Amino acid sequence: MHAQSTQQPATDAKTIGILLVHEKVDRPPPLSLLDIPPSDDGVAGAKQAIADNNNTGRFLGQDFRLDMIESAKPDELVAEAVKQVAAGQHFLVLMVQPQTVLALADALKDKEALLLNAGVPDENLREEDCRANVFHTSPSRAMLADALAQYLVWKQWRRWFLIAGQQPEDIAFAEALKRAAKRFGARIVEERTFIVESGSRRADGGHEQVQQQIPLFTQNAAAHDVVVVADESEQFGEYLPFRTWEPRPVAGTQGLVATSWHPALEQWGGTQFQNRFRRSANRTMRPLDYDVWLAVRAIGEAATRRRSTAFAEISAHLRSAEFEVAGFKGQRLTFRDWNGQLRQPLLIATPKLPVSVSPQPGFLHQFSVLDTLGIDRPETKCKM
Repeated sequence: MHAQSTQQPATDAKTIGILLVHEKVDRPPPLSLLDIPPSDDGVAGAKQAIADNNNTGRFLGQDFRLDMIESAKPDELVAEAVKQVAAGQHFLVLMVQPQTVLALADALKDKEALLLNAGVPDENLREEDCRANVFHTSPSRAMLADALAQYLVWKQWRRWFLIAGQQPEDIAFAEALKRAAKRFGARIVEERTFIVESGSRRADGGHEQVQQQIPLFTQNAAAHDVVVVADESEQFGEYLPFRTWEPRPVAGTQGLVATSWHPALEQWGGTQFQNRFRRSANRTMRPLDYDVWLAVRAIGEAATRRRSTAFAEISAHLRSAEFEVAGFKGQRLTFRDWNGQLRQPLLIATPKLPVSVSPQPGFLHQFSVLDTLGIDRPETKCKM
């Protein structure tokens, strides 16, 4: 267990502490050296948001402080979080695994504590396993799949060849893609599972071996417009573009992707925001940075609007119809009152540039077009 603060704790009643809870997880190295995450992934977004909160808060006498606890052991994180809440922390931003979100929510359900999930896309946390004390700033898998599906359908790429990995998260995203296809009028013409052999990621054969394997794997597929890949575990998806048997675009978790943020976004004040982040973090902003930034900014925005540092006031505003936060996406972002999910436009992008923004033109909704992304009110299984 490691706990730290970015500055000395203040004793002034106007201080608002925000606790970043980080579960350290060992992951296999990505296929590309360019995709190795920085050591401060997400943390840098929190620090930027604290600075942004204080830029506004100082005019109201408010001071925001970032503290952090991190561990590879969920039980340690839960115990320390309970201790921190007992000592006066009220707002927790989570970069943890799905089960740890639930463990923290249940351990703090009777406390003055609000949790903002900024790292987990799992649908069950917004639906059958939702918790009244948890909000979500990271987009769900359904939102990401719907955003991508709208663009593919808008392009008239309606016939999908789905390739999914074997890991639970790959299967979950594949299910989200199937739901999105049915929802927006696309059709999965064929589905295949890519089996990754242990130890094959750094095979001696290198690109020559991959150049032979991928065409053979994708040969004789039903006629399709696009290859849609579900490889959240990042074990094979990067091998697909430009190697498939048929010359088709690749979209999904690799190739053309749906994402909450892109380091090349310039619209809606994005350039200035990107430059600010680069100066503070000495690198570009990643989606996890943005999701964490949004969580910390949401707390700051609520405190500013209520002109209060009281937990009850800030929590009430976050839950109210009046709450909104600016996210450099051209419109206000709000929380869904049925499952705590933040509504937001999602970027459709290549590794180099944003291509489009969903919701796409022509996809309508009786209340908010943003609710065409993800689980809508009539569909929800959440019974908070």
